[in-house]
Amino acid sequence: MLVIFCALSLLSTWPIEALTVSLTPSAPSPGLVGSMVTFTAASDAPASQRVRYRFRYRRIGRDFEMIRDYGPQSAIAWTAAEHEGGYELEAAAKNLDTGDSAGASIIYQMESRVNGASGVVNATGNPQVFLFSAPACAPGSRMRVDFRGPDGASNSTQFKRCGGGLSMNFYLAGMKAQTAYNAHSFLDTGSAFVTGSDVAFLTGPAPALAYTNTVQTPAPAGATNPVLLTSNGVATDLAGNLLWSMPLVNYLTRPEPGGYFWGILEDDKQPLSAQAILKFDLVGMTVLETNAERVNEQLRTMGKRQISGFHHEARTLPDGRILALADVEQVEQDKQGPGPVDVIGDMIIVFDKNLNVLWTWDTFDWLDITRPAVLGETCAASGSGCPPFYLASSANDWTHGNAVQQTADGQLLYSSRHQDWLIKIDYENGNGDGHVIWRLGEDGDFTCNSADPWPWFSHQHDANFESSNPNRLLVFDDGNTRFARTGIGMSRGQALDIDEDSRIVNFVLNAGLGVFSVAVGSAQLLRDGSYHFDAGYVMEPDNSIAAYSIQVNADGAITYQMKQNTLIYRSFRMTSLYAPN
Repeated sequence: MLVIFCALSLLSTWPIEALTVSLTPSAPSPGLVGSMVTFTAASDAPASQRVRYRFRYRRIGRDFEMIRDYGPQSAIAWTAAEHEGGYELEAAAKNLDTGDSAGASIIYQMESRVNGASGVVNATGNPQVFLFSAPACAPGSRMRVDFRGPDGASNSTQFKRCGGGLSMNFYLAGMKAQTAYNAHSFLDTGSAFVTGSDVAFLTGPAPALAYTNTVQTPAPAGATNPVLLTSNGVATDLAGNLLWSMPLVNYLTRPEPGGYFWGILEDDKQPLSAQAILKFDLVGMTVLETNAERVNEQLRTMGKRQISGFHHEARTLPDGRILALADVEQVEQDKQGPGPVDVIGDMIIVFDKNLNVLWTWDTFDWLDITRPAVLGETCAASGSGCPPFYLASSANDWTHGNAVQQTADGQLLYSSRHQDWLIKIDYENGNGDGHVIWRLGEDGDFTCNSADPWPWFSHQHDANFESSNPNRLLVFDDGNTRFARTGIGMSRGQALDIDEDSRIVNFVLNAGLGVFSVAVGSAQLLRDGSYHFDAGYVMEPDNSIAAYSIQVNADGAITYQMKQNTLIYRSFRMTSLYAPN
């Protein structure tokens, strides 16, 4: 009897009804390569309970890859856009209220679009993006697709490796609307080049934009980096013609090689689970996604502060890890004024390819909390350009980080707008302890060689070391502090040579851009040695907002300028939508 009683007691501790999950595709298997399918998960948990869903996929015989980590969305749109074959889609569910979890998966077959020896072109859900499918090519070879319009200008995808007897598939993007194009495969066998037959196709009508582009200074003949991509998810040529658009996120942070993009989902009226970073492709398919609620689960187990959301920066690091900038808040007593004050700082988070948190850096641990924002910026309950915050109805916007770059020596360069500093952090390729190596800017650790009465940048954006010269720093100098103290209101594009050993800065470029951008901005070296700057938030005389994409030569003279009557957080001059620079 004792044995039976113990067994019954053990059984009584089990949940009466465990969580169950189903996964259903919007179209039955098989599908065609590139055909989007929506996979919907459903659980039997009551609607009042908080269930979170994770989606992963794998090609049969390989490991699972993350698409979206645990979040409230129960469906995901997905397709295999590289090759045909059998794929397993998995949905895992987790009930945050009961702790129950469950999973389900299905096998979905994707079939080739190629029926013969020639390539084929098919439309996608974006009228200016097409899918080119070519027959299989021999292992050891590589293939790309070249495509051109009636003006004869040629564009090319990146090369992909052949193998496995599988068709080759490429998204074609960066084309004008309602225009005839021709495309063909270009095969590099290692010993010969083989050009495929032309395939003709017509692009669809472009979606209407909410703003206009006005070229004020035309681009010089033969200008490099002929594509202008904005953080609004819009790409044009230098004449302002729309080439691509994908307004999936609040703002796009960085383009990635091969036609991928990182962006931020940010809404201060929504809960933590709605604050997210997102990587997507040319047709808008989610490639990777996580949210603040899920990240906080990991930070809690690591003994770290919780984040309130993501802002300003998400990008892939050189080793394939992922970096994002988040905000943290903490109520401080008598540190930035009398009594308790909610203070918003920053956390840099580094993830592995499956969005597991690997490394963090927190301003509350490493910066002086008694040094408030230089111009005393605060955040209201809604808007005002602040990241989400929850501990009070208003807060001090202490650091307002806006860019992070991994440097050539494996450290991190962090831009703090409201400290007027660029800060180098000990990252050591993920092994650093996070201490501050130096601070660059007024009252920092460097001396500046310049005859300018106010040489230092302030409220700067998009600081980055050139890949071709790891000692040369580019920065967009908004100039807010300089304007507040001197009345000189003009933003500048700067290039600085940094001598880290002697802590001396020499100016290579300090170009007045003719406008004052009160916030946002970007800086970039172009392939011909000139520079691109985004003055993204200019208050016009009629109180409207405009952005200016400005190119200057090595002497600081403006050689190209386009005005957009909207706010643009960042912009990028690209060689194509497949190649950031």
